Amino acid sequence: MEADVEMDVHLDVATPGYVGRLEVVEGPTGRRVRTEGERARIAAEGLVPGAQVAVVARKHGATRSQVYDWRRRLRLGELALPESREPLFAPLLVEEAPSPGLPTKPAKSAPAKFEIVIDGMVIRTAVEVEQLAQLIRAVRASR
Repeated sequence: MEADVEMDVHLDVATPGYVGRLEVVEGPTGRRVRTEGERARIAAEGLVPGAQVAVVARKHGATRSQVYDWRRRLRLGELALPESREPLFAPLLVEEAPSPGLPTKPAKSAPAKFEIVIDGMVIRTAVEVEQLAQLIRAVRASR
């Protein structure tokens, strides 16, 4: 960085007299006046997992210390996000699947009619699914 002796300012560019970006903020003090809602929105953006405070601050023309302060105030309830008309989503709740070691019982159903033929012998019956599964296991075990 070099000093411009005529203007007594430091320029962060290699070419004297050239400013890459210049932002003029109007007003009696030259400072931004943000509403509580704007501060809360910026703070909430800084609280998103993976967000970098420096990037959020730069994006909104604030300092990191301001964003950190607004985040703290948001957590303490001193700042509140304004109500939004944007749709909100309910959190997704996922239940754990039953463990594979425990057998699950099928839903009760009406008895079904089956015909089983074994070595010329015919068995006709109406059984529920659970009873049929037990019968099949018994036949397999008998072989």
